[in-house]
Amino acid sequence: MPKTFTHTFDTPAFKGTATVNTGLFIGGKWVDPVDPASIDVINPATGKAIATISLASSKDIDIAVDVAKKAKIIKAYKTSWGLKAPGSVRAKLLNKLADLLEKHSDEFAALESLNTGKIFATAKADDVGGAISCIRYFAGWADKVQGRTIETNSTKLTYSRHEPYGVVGQIIPWNYPLMMLSWKISPALATGNAIVLKPSEVTPLTALRICDLVNEAGFPPGVLNIVNGFGPTVGQAIAVHPLIEKIAFTGSTLTGRKILKASAESNLKDVTLELGGKSPTIIFDDADVEQALKWASHGIFYNMGQSCTAGSRIFVQEGIYDTFLAKFSAIAKSVGSAAGDPFDEGTKHGPQVSSTQFDRVMAYIDSGKQEGATVHTGGEPGGGEGYFIQPTIITDVKPEMKVVQEEIFGPVAVLIKFKTEEEVIESANNTTFGLASHVFSENLGRALRVAHALEAGTAWVNLSQVPEVAVPFGGYKQSGIGREMGEYAVNTYTQVKGVHVNLELKL
Repeated sequence: MPKTFTHTFDTPAFKGTATVNTGLFIGGKWVDPVDPASIDVINPATGKAIATISLASSKDIDIAVDVAKKAKIIKAYKTSWGLKAPGSVRAKLLNKLADLLEKHSDEFAALESLNTGKIFATAKADDVGGAISCIRYFAGWADKVQGRTIETNSTKLTYSRHEPYGVVGQIIPWNYPLMMLSWKISPALATGNAIVLKPSEVTPLTALRICDLVNEAGFPPGVLNIVNGFGPTVGQAIAVHPLIEKIAFTGSTLTGRKILKASAESNLKDVTLELGGKSPTIIFDDADVEQALKWASHGIFYNMGQSCTAGSRIFVQEGIYDTFLAKFSAIAKSVGSAAGDPFDEGTKHGPQVSSTQFDRVMAYIDSGKQEGATVHTGGEPGGGEGYFIQPTIITDVKPEMKVVQEEIFGPVAVLIKFKTEEEVIESANNTTFGLASHVFSENLGRALRVAHALEAGTAWVNLSQVPEVAVPFGGYKQSGIGREMGEYAVNTYTQVKGVHVNLELKL
């Protein structure tokens, strides 16, 4: 039988015990993989293993898909799923799941912090709190998925229906494990789909723990299946499986391309991709400098820079550049000096999620030096025995440098001076990415004009990195395809059918 991982927390932030099943969750049960395999889960704050989880193969994906396919048509728990389940039933189950998650919010925050290195208070307020809000929001949509009657002529009744795909595949990243899980499963379940989901093998603990809540909430077995594994095996198996009709992926642009290609070469499954970013933060001379400093530091140092919307290219108008650089450097040093155990109340900066990510970020910092940029602040490991990197500011950059063009996914900002509005719009759009943007100005006309001119799926004005569950989220250019959140997400998990009913038309 699959084993469990139990951890006792005795910290100022949380005292309690969490137990997580470490197998595969298929058909409402914990099972072992067909071919036994496992991987250690690491605490990034210490670099030490904390658990061992099972690893699936394509054989397990075949089993999970078969179970999910049956889940939408068989009766379970006195109800059915898919087209046979009323929206009110799906809403009730989702709301129950949100209530259970809220009941266990401290435990989930502790697991998220232990597994990812996030600050506990941030994990509880943002990650767990955001997941609860997301699930409840889409629960509200479950009985509002509807078509419309379309007027044609008096001899026909014509209308549209929004129907679930059936089995959808979902692949989530390691930077926001619980939040990304909620973004994926909530609209898919609200619209009546069954799911085969792969969490990151680096950060699987909260995804595995929520499976027990799914059972407790009363979801029919097989509606949600969570299968651990590596991208090249399990992720690939999801992408090519002929019975998966839709796939949703959040992660790197490189992997997104592979998924799109695999989907095209298998069964032309519908694809939603939320990919990388190199988001600009534009600060004009007339901005509230103190507020811009706070938001810009939040925009790049939040979650240790491991956010796809991170404001990693900071453009500052020449009139305030020197003042901004001095104060921004002080903030970076202050954040770095408060690096440490994510469960300590005074900690403001945690580790990168893994040794791989640590090495990747440090390599980018080194490339900046080699290409002639200046590491103005930070640029070194620091904060403890784990995978800590000091908040870093790089100046004297050129547009073609890797640190300007490529996604670093760490606490590393490049600072760029600009003169005019036209110049900064052109520079900000000089990227293959287009996920998010941030504009700071007290001139609202200018702020909106620039926000509208930026080639990005999200534009934040006088704030940064505060998404809303009701607002669409996704990217332009190589930052993705399709939208998550809000009604837009509901639409991506349904197929539209046009129905024609003959009333009196004679042939």
